Amino acid sequence: MWLFESSGEEITHQIPGTDFLGGAVLRRGANAVFVVKQLHVKLLAEGSTVVDVSIGQGSCIETSQATRHSHPVFVQDAVTHDCVTNMPGASPRTSTFALTEAVLPYALRWADKELEALREDPGFARAFTYEDALVIQTVANDLHLRDLYRAGPFI
Repeated sequence: MWLFESSGEEITHQIPGTDFLGGAVLRRGANAVFVVKQLHVKLLAEGSTVVDVSIGQGSCIETSQATRHSHPVFVQDAVTHDCVTNMPGASPRTSTFALTEAVLPYALRWADKELEALREDPGFARAFTYEDALVIQTVANDLHLRDLYRAGPFI
């Protein structure tokens, strides 16, 4: 397995001969960006596989299209694409445990301190909503809900 910087030049250099390409981009509160362009996918060997983990947030591979667990793959440019939008849904029990472990500390702090928890914890300060408004501008923009955006009081 090769890991490399995701610049367009480096991807173009590394892709020939690759038979598996996994893409994952996370932009908190915003859609992913295309790091792998269609011209890169066309450089992959016939029969290669692409897995786009960012598909649920807009995709990081230009040729990706959202798929489902019941029909997880499609072929484009002789490359198999796996772009399931809810990958954790394949293991709901394990996913629930992982999500609970990540969220429970916040829920307990909120239950104990309510609004004071927002003032004390930067994690709360970056919440997506507060008092029926979206408080992350990139989320409002990406969802085309700019009229619901209002700067959060704790950011």
